[in-house]
Amino acid sequence: MSKVAVMTDSNSGITQSQAKELGILVVPMPFFVNGETFFEDISMTQDEFYKYLEEGAEVMTSQPSPDILMKAWREQLAEYDEIVYIPMSSGLSSSCGTATMLSFDAFF
Repeated sequence: MSKVAVMTDSNSGITQSQAKELGILVVPMPFFVNGETFFEDISMTQDEFYKYLEEGAEVMTSQPSPDILMKAWREQLAEYDEIVYIPMSSGLSSSCGTATMLSFDAFF
Protein backbone atom coordinates (compact mmCIF):
# COMPACT_ATOMS: atom_id res chain seq x y z
CA MET A 1 0.00 0.00 0.00
CA SER A 2 1.27 3.49 -0.88
CA LYS A 3 2.24 6.00 1.78
CA VAL A 4 0.39 9.23 1.07
CA ALA A 5 1.43 12.65 2.39
CA VAL A 6 -1.25 15.28 2.93
CA MET A 7 -0.21 18.88 2.35
CA THR A 8 -2.04 22.19 2.33
CA ASP A 9 -1.16 25.84 2.73
CA SER A 10 -1.59 28.08 5.73
CA ASN A 11 -4.75 29.63 4.26
CA SER A 12 -6.40 26.39 5.35
CA GLY A 13 -6.45 27.81 8.88
CA ILE A 14 -4.35 24.91 10.15
CA THR A 15 -1.47 26.15 12.29
CA GLN A 16 1.98 24.60 12.21
CA SER A 17 1.42 23.04 15.65
CA GLN A 18 -1.94 21.57 14.58
CA ALA A 19 -0.32 20.22 11.42
CA LYS A 20 2.34 18.48 13.47
CA GLU A 21 -0.36 16.82 15.59
CA LEU A 22 -2.30 15.78 12.48
CA GLY A 23 0.74 14.52 10.59
CA ILE A 24 0.33 16.86 7.65
CA LEU A 25 2.53 19.58 6.17
CA VAL A 26 1.31 23.16 5.96
CA VAL A 27 3.20 25.32 3.48
CA PRO A 28 3.30 28.86 4.90
CA MET A 29 1.84 31.61 2.74
CA PRO A 30 4.09 34.63 2.27
CA PHE A 31 2.83 38.14 2.85
CA PHE A 32 4.33 41.59 3.01
CA VAL A 33 3.92 44.19 5.75
CA ASN A 34 5.30 47.61 4.91
CA GLY A 35 7.51 45.99 2.26
CA GLU A 36 8.98 43.31 4.54
CA THR A 37 8.38 39.62 3.78
CA PHE A 38 6.86 37.33 6.41
CA PHE A 39 5.56 33.76 6.37
CA GLU A 40 2.24 32.97 8.01
CA ASP A 41 2.63 31.26 11.40
CA ILE A 42 6.43 31.08 10.90
CA SER A 43 7.86 34.59 11.11
CA MET A 44 4.75 36.37 12.38
CA THR A 45 1.84 35.28 14.57
CA GLN A 46 -1.78 35.95 13.67
CA ASP A 47 -2.05 38.36 16.60
CA GLU A 48 0.93 40.36 15.30
CA PHE A 49 -0.56 40.36 11.80
CA TYR A 50 -3.91 41.71 13.01
CA LYS A 51 -2.14 44.36 15.08
CA TYR A 52 -0.40 45.62 11.93
CA LEU A 53 -3.77 45.70 10.13
CA GLU A 54 -5.34 47.73 12.95
CA GLU A 55 -2.43 50.17 12.76
CA GLY A 56 -3.04 50.71 9.04
CA ALA A 57 0.11 48.99 7.78
CA GLU A 58 0.46 48.32 4.07
CA VAL A 59 -0.28 44.59 3.78
CA MET A 60 -0.09 42.48 0.62
CA THR A 61 -0.45 38.73 0.24
CA SER A 62 1.23 36.33 -2.15
CA GLN A 63 1.50 32.62 -2.87
CA PRO A 64 4.33 30.22 -2.05
CA SER A 65 7.02 30.47 -4.71
CA PRO A 66 7.33 27.55 -7.12
CA ASP A 67 10.78 26.82 -5.62
CA ILE A 68 9.39 26.59 -2.08
CA LEU A 69 6.54 24.36 -3.21
CA MET A 70 8.80 22.04 -5.24
CA LYS A 71 11.24 21.77 -2.33
CA ALA A 72 8.40 20.83 0.03
CA TRP A 73 7.12 18.23 -2.43
CA ARG A 74 10.57 16.72 -2.93
CA GLU A 75 11.10 16.49 0.84
CA GLN A 76 7.76 14.71 1.25
CA LEU A 77 8.47 12.33 -1.64
CA ALA A 78 11.64 11.23 0.14
CA GLU A 79 9.35 9.65 2.77
CA TYR A 80 6.07 9.14 0.94
CA ASP A 81 5.02 7.56 -2.35
CA GLU A 82 2.36 10.14 -3.21
CA ILE A 83 1.19 13.60 -2.18
CA VAL A 84 -2.30 15.00 -1.90
CA TYR A 85 -1.84 18.77 -2.00
CA ILE A 86 -4.82 20.97 -1.17
CA PRO A 87 -3.98 24.60 -1.93
CA MET A 88 -6.09 27.72 -1.53
CA SER A 89 -9.06 27.96 -3.90
CA SER A 90 -8.24 28.89 -7.49
CA GLY A 91 -10.91 31.59 -7.20
CA LEU A 92 -8.90 33.37 -4.51
CA SER A 93 -5.27 32.72 -5.40
CA SER A 94 -2.93 31.54 -8.13
CA SER A 95 -1.66 28.81 -5.77
CA CYS A 96 -3.82 26.11 -7.33
CA GLY A 97 -2.75 26.98 -10.88
CA THR A 98 0.90 27.06 -9.87
CA ALA A 99 0.60 23.67 -8.15
CA THR A 100 -1.13 22.20 -11.20
CA MET A 101 1.61 23.52 -13.49
CA LEU A 102 4.36 22.17 -11.22
CA SER A 103 2.70 18.75 -11.01
CA PHE A 104 3.52 18.25 -14.69
CA ASP A 105 7.25 18.55 -13.97
CA ALA A 106 9.02 15.32 -14.96
CA PHE A 107 10.25 14.82 -11.38
CA PHE A 108 6.70 14.50 -10.08
